[in-house]
Amino acid sequence: MDKKDPKVYIKDTSTPVKFIKGVGEARARQLAKIGITTVMDLFEYFPRSYIHRKIEPAIFELKPGDNIAITTMICWVNEKSTRNGKLMLNVGVSDKHSTLICTWFNYPKNLIQMFKPGNMVWVAGTLSEYNGQLQIMHPEIEFVDDEEESDFWKKRSYLPVYSLTGNLTQKFFRNAIYNAFEVYANTIEENLPEFILHKYDFLPRKKALQKMHFSLHPEELDEIRKRFVYEEFFYSQLLWARHKHFHKEEVKGICFENKRQLTAQLYHKLPFKLTNAQIRVINEIFADMTSDKQMSRLLQGDVGSGKTIVTLFAMLLAVENDYQAALMAPTEILADQHYNNITKLLEGLPVKVALLKGGTYKGKEQTKTDIQQGNADIIIGTHALFQKEIVFDKLGFVAIDEQHRFGVQQRASLAKKHKHPDLLYLSATPIPRSLALTVYGDLEVSIIDELPPNRKPVTTLIRSSKKIDLVYKEVAKELEKGRQVYIVCPLIEESDKIDLLDAQRMQHHISTKIYPQYSCVLIHGKMASKEKEDIMRRFKSGEIKILVSTTVIEVGLDIPNASVMVVEHAERFGLAQLHQLRGRVGRGGQQAYCYLIEHMPATNIARERLATLASTTDGFIIAEKDLELRGPGEVFGTEQSGMPHFKFANLVSDQPILKLARQDAFEIITQDPELTNPDHKLLKNIYFRQFAEKEKLILY
Repeated sequence: MDKKDPKVYIKDTSTPVKFIKGVGEARARQLAKIGITTVMDLFEYFPRSYIHRKIEPAIFELKPGDNIAITTMICWVNEKSTRNGKLMLNVGVSDKHSTLICTWFNYPKNLIQMFKPGNMVWVAGTLSEYNGQLQIMHPEIEFVDDEEESDFWKKRSYLPVYSLTGNLTQKFFRNAIYNAFEVYANTIEENLPEFILHKYDFLPRKKALQKMHFSLHPEELDEIRKRFVYEEFFYSQLLWARHKHFHKEEVKGICFENKRQLTAQLYHKLPFKLTNAQIRVINEIFADMTSDKQMSRLLQGDVGSGKTIVTLFAMLLAVENDYQAALMAPTEILADQHYNNITKLLEGLPVKVALLKGGTYKGKEQTKTDIQQGNADIIIGTHALFQKEIVFDKLGFVAIDEQHRFGVQQRASLAKKHKHPDLLYLSATPIPRSLALTVYGDLEVSIIDELPPNRKPVTTLIRSSKKIDLVYKEVAKELEKGRQVYIVCPLIEESDKIDLLDAQRMQHHISTKIYPQYSCVLIHGKMASKEKEDIMRRFKSGEIKILVSTTVIEVGLDIPNASVMVVEHAERFGLAQLHQLRGRVGRGGQQAYCYLIEHMPATNIARERLATLASTTDGFIIAEKDLELRGPGEVFGTEQSGMPHFKFANLVSDQPILKLARQDAFEIITQDPELTNPDHKLLKNIYFRQFAEKEKLILY
């Protein structure tokens, strides 16, 4: 034992997972990669499925595209060489009536010895069809009749199945869970007060955790899981309830006066007419800015809906009140684009616009001096804006574009640059209300739900990869008109592990075989920033006609002449991501096309995603469907973006529980904001242990 580690002697659920029997240092490092560092983390790592030791269901009921997890019997094993000399392993599994073939390439040599005809195996994966025969390529497997299985698990009619990492096996997880409960079960503490448990008839936490791993009746677990969903929602809503209470009571903002000076000049010189939705949202923002409260508003609008011009009106309101306004973008390309567009719109107005980016470049020190001395009215930049060395003279307004791309701490640090500037968060990814309640708490929301009149809806077409030649003929017609084209691939380069089209091979194929007469260039995320920026500038100028890319071009780029988006392996992308990609075209008033190229096998969920995209251009319908199909973690990506990390909750199916938890949390904070009531002692201890740091970020 390591005497330097004091937690070793505490022997509670905060004990490092490495001290559980059978884990150790090396496996603990692998567990840490999936967020398991303590005993409690392991307790809360719930099975994603359960294996019944009997054969089920019937194979004849299954069809291509289904995602399956079945217990079946091994009936034959066959290994043979393919035409290119590679080995292929086929294993036939049967329910005694129908047969399914499991197929592997690039498999470990000992795999073939593990399959013993007559033994039962659990198989999970996506079904496809080959020569009329149901098949699963590279399925996940679990041997049900494992001779090395511990006596405890051999006696169970149901076995839990965990998501794996590294070389850790199901056997390892089951034994580690069993050993952890044997030693630490009695140290599990309750985290919901008695009146909540009684109100909803929740099981005590210890018993609920045990059932999630060891139940002999998996059908009861959906009901038991609700208490874990509730507790996650409940504590996150306590945070927002306190935020609302103290923000309302303590934080005063700048009371701007609507002088109608610069804003009126901009309105009269615009080369286009604002939409009714833009005017409505500008009025909502102005109402906040002319009050004495600090504005904290989320501006949502689909790609091309005109969020930038709305933001510019808000910035000018601050400037005509002798304050500075800042607009932060996630990339230098977008910062440049904002700077160029805004500078052009403000020609002839007495407003000084500055651009601040990262790194070292000529004129940067002068820009920093101008910002500090008040010689810059509107400052547009990247993350460089919130560095400590940047001092504003009088910052009154902050807009954060594609705000989910920034971390919570990054956003908060900019918001604190001066005395509570008004805050406007911009998002081109429409956010369902259920998600907004958890990510942004009680943030006010403005929605631009109308596109400019010159914007024609993009025609979205689903095409099989087998018909790609027909797609290329259609794309050629657009190129002949002088239009430009995006082609997006899921990978940068060829992979041995996954059979997907990659951007490097695609660029070579397009430029040599399909459209050799047009300039075709590759861009991807691993390129240096300057190289990417140079390519995008050449594409915008029209020098490059075809841009083959990964999803690096997903957000914010404005190329009015681009009229075609081709997405290869569209079945591999999320709905919100596809919607963003589609938004790159049709920005110049001409009819635009988005071709979603589907490669088989595609799951039923993937087909549902593509069908949704083809049927609507409404970003909010798409966002709700994406949340339903993929879950919140995939909508925004990393936890640092501000997306709350929920282990148990699903923000679509669990909305009724969210409403209950939110109602309970707000009632408690309304009555007892400091949680001093003796009945709230448990809540207070747990809340401040978990959320003290997060409160510092939002209770400014």
